[in-house]
Amino acid sequence: QVQLVESGGGLVQPGGSLRLSCAASGFTFSNTAMNWYRQGLGKERELVGTISSAGSSTTYADSVKGRFTISRDNAKNTVYLQMNSLKPEDTAVYYCHVLWRGFFPYWGQGTQVTVSS
Repeated sequence: QVQLVESGGGLVQPGGSLRLSCAASGFTFSNTAMNWYRQGLGKERELVGTISSAGSSTTYADSVKGRFTISRDNAKNTVYLQMNSLKPEDTAVYYCHVLWRGFFPYWGQGTQVTVSS
């Protein structure tokens, strides 16, 4: 059974940093691209970024480019989202996502990130 468990959210001041983690199980992690999404209050869920299965390629939403970095450790079945220079508009629930076998979507439970002074 595919499971994704996020951790690392919290309250941070503008300009601060947080690192989110997503522990994956139930599928061949090292063969699978991974995604991070976020959803702010009253907003649609949006794709933050994607990392390829080997970690050699990443893409980001324009709103986070240059501030956020996605990485992965295939030995630990974990994907990370390093968030720097955080802004109040980054406040959202952040979700780990995988499209298992290229077709079936799975989501983690989400972790709240609040950027506020």
